[in-house]
Amino acid sequence: MRRRDFVVGALGAGLASSGALDPFARSDPTAKAAVARRSIPYGSAVRADLLATESDYRAAIVDYCQLVVGEGGLKWFDLRPSQDQFVFDQPDRLIAFADQNGMKMRGHTLAWYGAMPEWTQTIGSAAAAERELVHHITTVVGRYQGRIPSWDVINEAIADHPESGATIRGSIWQERLGKHYIELALRTAADVDPSAQLVINDYNIENPTEQCRDRRQALLDLLRDLRDRDVPLHAIGIQGHLPGDMDIDKDGLSKFVETVKEMQLDVLVTELDVIDNKLPALEYDRDQLVAARAREFLEAISDAAKPGAILTWGITDRYTWVPMWFKRDDGKPNRPLPLDAGCRPKALMKVIEEFTRAAE
Repeated sequence: MRRRDFVVGALGAGLASSGALDPFARSDPTAKAAVARRSIPYGSAVRADLLATESDYRAAIVDYCQLVVGEGGLKWFDLRPSQDQFVFDQPDRLIAFADQNGMKMRGHTLAWYGAMPEWTQTIGSAAAAERELVHHITTVVGRYQGRIPSWDVINEAIADHPESGATIRGSIWQERLGKHYIELALRTAADVDPSAQLVINDYNIENPTEQCRDRRQALLDLLRDLRDRDVPLHAIGIQGHLPGDMDIDKDGLSKFVETVKEMQLDVLVTELDVIDNKLPALEYDRDQLVAARAREFLEAISDAAKPGAILTWGITDRYTWVPMWFKRDDGKPNRPLPLDAGCRPKALMKVIEEFTRAAE
């Protein structure tokens, strides 16, 4: 079971994932110096409610990040409790935090199969689905026009196990509009904010398995189809929820990135973490293996093209989705993120700094 399966359980907690960005002031001198040397911006998914209540969590985001993205807040479940209501509380607070601290905020997400409020099941026709999707994107992107520079317009559109004629994942949008919903969402977002970077974000393309190979191919087929019809699209988001006990298909992933770049699309790492439930118990050893797996993944991408950004899905092991579905058998806490539960940097943060820093 992978990350998308935790959506229903996480909804109640409000959890359930362009161009050079300006450097910004930092409170911690060491982190400030590291960030000042970065040529690729680093960011994290953030739980907006914690920024006001946990000072070390807030400080960690301020000290390390140039980008933030809400774990929740812009998903339909949070944003649209009813058909005629938009609740912008979470994203408004997060973008205010970003503005105050010299960061940029990514938008996640406009069209996804998951985290959908119950009322959307009453959308009964293609015309109604098109009306709702266009209204949603127009309202949300319009509210943050010029302030959110990059949007995950389409999230996880590729089927878990692509088969001929069934490569797009089922959703209310796919059921009512077919594959056309992807083009509709991208064109609508481009019309509302022509300056925004539009991204298709997906997962499970990095391992040497038949499933990952099939998903890479299905995603490339989708990208080619959109390109051939001049649909606005600027980047691909590779999530990077990496099973710690599984190798990276370095050749396959590098070739995928090369092909994406040949289509004149950028590549972002959007949700990086390392699932450590099958790694050794000893924390030092586990942290080194987590870091090594992330290095292998980032090398495979960077060997083909420098990513436009690297974001992790959370910054501290204190708050991570991983134990919801990948709890360790030995009862020890999971350690999938760059900072430990006390917000102290681990080996994974050193790897991220290695890949984001400017060449010296």
